[in-house]
Amino acid sequence: MTIGARVFKTGLAVAVALWAGEWLGLDSPLLAAITAIFTIQPSIYRSWMQVLDQLQSNVLGVAIALVAFWVLGSTPISVGLVCILVILLCLKLKIEDTIGLTLVAVVVVMEARSQGWPVALDRLAGLLLGISSAFLVNVAIVPPRHRGRFMRLVQEGQELLSRLLRTSVSNELKESVFREEQEKLESILKKLDEYYRMFAEERVWLRRSRIRRSKLLIVYKEMLLTLRRGESLVEAVEEQYWAVSSEASWNEAADRHIEALCGYHEQLLWKWEGKMKPGAASAAPSLEDGVLLTERITASAADAVTRSRLLVITSSMFAYEDRLRRLDRLIDHWQLRERGDDDETPTVPAREKRERERAKEGEGAAKG
Repeated sequence: MTIGARVFKTGLAVAVALWAGEWLGLDSPLLAAITAIFTIQPSIYRSWMQVLDQLQSNVLGVAIALVAFWVLGSTPISVGLVCILVILLCLKLKIEDTIGLTLVAVVVVMEARSQGWPVALDRLAGLLLGISSAFLVNVAIVPPRHRGRFMRLVQEGQELLSRLLRTSVSNELKESVFREEQEKLESILKKLDEYYRMFAEERVWLRRSRIRRSKLLIVYKEMLLTLRRGESLVEAVEEQYWAVSSEASWNEAADRHIEALCGYHEQLLWKWEGKMKPGAASAAPSLEDGVLLTERITASAADAVTRSRLLVITSSMFAYEDRLRRLDRLIDHWQLRERGDDDETPTVPAREKRERERAKEGEGAAKG
């Protein structure tokens, strides 16, 4: 069992909120600790948005609680009615995530208002202190780094996908193991979706950094879509292949093509990580292989149902291969940009060549 950064920061935020509450002399520092637990988020951007939403909802909730106390008092019925009103307002303002803490604020303020203004203000100060403590801890202590987590999950997902694809036709894995691996792959893809969204939400202020990150997001999105296409191929083989009886020659050709696609995917990640030798090209499968698979299906003596099912598998292979080739091009473009070889950031020799060409054009115009 490992202690993640968010687990550690939650505990630290609670400790900071309690310490700050005692240092400021609050009567209820425990409320600050409870607020800090609700405010910790997996990214700085979400933490900041949570702070804004919590401030908005808590100020609104406290204001409604004070007005309700003056009008209705602090009877159980009035507290319940105010809670219903606050829930409806939070839903109307689309800040559903803050409902829990806002209701806590309403209850403690209405209960404390009967004891006087100082107690009510003390409870409100505890709420604000907890929100501030959680945000500061999230920013200052081990800020979230989603890029490394994303790439580790991409690598893990590719290895799992490769194992599923390579055994889908040969049927070497037990059914229970295959199902377990499929569920694990789906779980990884859901985590990748979440990490991608959090990485995309991060704010970058410098224009050059924004451009660079936008292009990086395109590559990451393609990595995610490629894994999704591979998962679709696994599902197509599982649903269509075993429902019909196909020729042995087509089975062998399909198995070889899937093997080539898995190797291609693996090499693309090597290329991205800089593990391949300079000048080494990714082993993309031949375009003729897919054509031959289709021709074998159309030329076979199988019935129409069998041919249609095999064509579904072949089309899934084409879709997966198309994503791989697109990812290959995006990686090449990114690496060229990082080396300064693209049009936006030309290398020194390229700039000198352009300057010489402009100089020659100027001389020709002067002679004319």
